Amino acid sequence: MFEIISKKQITDNEFDITVSAPRIANHAKAGQFVVLRVGDKGERIPLTIADYDTEAGTIRLIFQVVGKSTALLSGLNAGDSITDVAGPLGMPSEIKNYGTVLMVGGGVGIAALFPIIKALKKAGNEVITVLGGRNKDLIILQEECKKYSDEVIFTTNDGSLGMKGLVTDAMQLVSEREEQKIDKCWAIGPSIMMKFCATKCRELTLPCVVSLNPLMVDGTGMCGCCRVTVGNKIFFACVDGPEFDGLAVDWDEFLARSKQYKDEETLSFNNYKEGK
Repeated sequence: MFEIISKKQITDNEFDITVSAPRIANHAKAGQFVVLRVGDKGERIPLTIADYDTEAGTIRLIFQVVGKSTALLSGLNAGDSITDVAGPLGMPSEIKNYGTVLMVGGGVGIAALFPIIKALKKAGNEVITVLGGRNKDLIILQEECKKYSDEVIFTTNDGSLGMKGLVTDAMQLVSEREEQKIDKCWAIGPSIMMKFCATKCRELTLPCVVSLNPLMVDGTGMCGCCRVTVGNKIFFACVDGPEFDGLAVDWDEFLARSKQYKDEETLSFNNYKEGK
């Protein structure tokens, strides 16, 4: 059992929890994730490690309520325990001094981007961060990202914060600066956002790393559920990723596979909300 040390609601359906997990905290690196289970018969769900504290022995998880399992998790409070937390899983981000990096995050994907921003800044990079959302209230971790970025650009669909537009508009703006040379880009957020960020990076001839979040069960490469096609080869996101070359991802296949159990997920969530 893994005790929840603190819990905070950060948007209407997004939560920020700190969990006691000393062994995981001691080995975690930027880009990795855990697989957890709420209850003995709970579904196994992957969540990125948003931060970790080796001294306190804690990990930070930020998640959005999208179905029954995340709804159950959101119902736990400080002092309650999560049944299982396995990790750290996945390959860590390749952290080194690239020069200038462009970090693009959207929605709850900002939680996955933040530890990479932090690690790249500590490695000596100049960090330019673009954070986007439908409105200002949906852009999380603003102050944390500012702390480890040389510049932060906000974009919102409604213009309530920063530029009115999409993160790709801000990417174009940064690329047009005559004095600005970008050496590498990370883009993490909704799948469709990452697809268009990868398209933009191709236009800009810019290396692009994305963090894929396919359906996942065991997190150890045994079930094959999280397979993705990258560069015409099959990979398992849980052990080969979650980070991949965004320019080589088969995005049409990835988007289609992510929706294959949509009806069943909706039915399960509706039954849960109705108390069935």
